[in-house]
Amino acid sequence: MAHQSDTPDRGPPYAAFRAFEAAARHASFAKAADELGVSPAAVSQQIQSLEAYAGQPLFRRLGRGVELTDVGKAAFRHASEGLGALAEAARVMRLPLRSQRVSVSAAPSFAMKWLVPRLERFKEQHPDVEVWIAADMQVTDFATSDVDIAIRYGPGGYRDTNSERLLAESVLPICSPALLGDEGLKEPADLARFALLHDESAEQDPSCPTWEMWLRARGLDSVDGRRGLRFNLASLVIEAAIAGKGVALAKRQLAAADIALGRLVAPFGESATPLNFAYWMVWPRGRTLTPALKSFMEWMRVEAREGELEAGAGI
Repeated sequence: MAHQSDTPDRGPPYAAFRAFEAAARHASFAKAADELGVSPAAVSQQIQSLEAYAGQPLFRRLGRGVELTDVGKAAFRHASEGLGALAEAARVMRLPLRSQRVSVSAAPSFAMKWLVPRLERFKEQHPDVEVWIAADMQVTDFATSDVDIAIRYGPGGYRDTNSERLLAESVLPICSPALLGDEGLKEPADLARFALLHDESAEQDPSCPTWEMWLRARGLDSVDGRRGLRFNLASLVIEAAIAGKGVALAKRQLAAADIALGRLVAPFGESATPLNFAYWMVWPRGRTLTPALKSFMEWMRVEAREGELEAGAGI
């Protein structure tokens, strides 16, 4: 009588599951191969070994790609979660080596005009924590990057992540006090005498008015809102205003520090135009938050609350 083996079924190797998960995510063996740094033939071989183990196909081979079978779809969800858990386990294993480091990804203008000027206060409270800042416009892939948290400007609701609204945003006209001279800017119609500075950054909010829209809303069709300098970063718009190059329609949170220091003024003294987009803290689901990261996130919340209170007080 045959006896069942006591050797446990260890299943296919880890590499086969990586190939399966990548091929399923990309719906392509070739793209999976590019991601994994192997040949498409190697990916195909790994998939075949999994299908032999399963005793049934996991993919339908199409002309230009592949699609999962029903059993492949069911397996993909578990494979994706399992590989994510393994990646998190590997990250946690390294925590003692970097437990006092926080890696932050932020859009360049936010990093330059809001985050960096405030970092000294964080260092005073947490002198043992290193903060690494990556200023970029790309959506952070937490699965492949070493970023702990991202600060993003947008509508929120970022896929497969936790997101927490940090700061509301608005726009208002600002300029250098030296630009005003004796005549000043007493009313919006006076803008006809000044150069206009335009924010053409890629992260622009659809609810954010252009100069043309802002002037039209005030019945000023006689002022040409198309003229002036254009910049692809919000921080460059603000720096140009500080340098006296014209009047900017700028994001208030990014200009707040320069307004508080007297480098910029809001010539019309009116309330800012609120925007639909906001700044969000974003981090991956299931991420183990180190004490250093928790301290940084709480510090960001406090700074954001204080910043919004200052904005409400007319800064």
